[in-house]
Amino acid sequence: MPTVQVGDLKDDDFLLDVREDDEWQAGHAEGALHIPISEFVARYGELTEAAPQDGRINVICRSGGRSAQVTMYLVQQGIDAVNVDGGMQAWSASGRPVVTDGGDPGFVL
Repeated sequence: MPTVQVGDLKDDDFLLDVREDDEWQAGHAEGALHIPISEFVARYGELTEAAPQDGRINVICRSGGRSAQVTMYLVQQGIDAVNVDGGMQAWSASGRPVVTDGGDPGFVL
């Protein structure tokens, strides 16, 4: 399983958040693309439109389990994708900002 540590991510790296809507609403990484794992197959086209053509897709969830499933799917499709080790829990613990849709401080649900 290709993985990346939160500390190795740059501010402009592409981030795909696959958590469910209630988790996203509570708080997420600013600039991340949100496609819940439960809707991923139906909304796959949104990812291919938004993702950088020559860049890596960093997949994140709460702790790393759901994002690992999506990462494996993307890798099987020939896409350069990695799982963010520790997910949003590691993101928040490392001091990275967690925000709501309104830009207010959020939290990891």
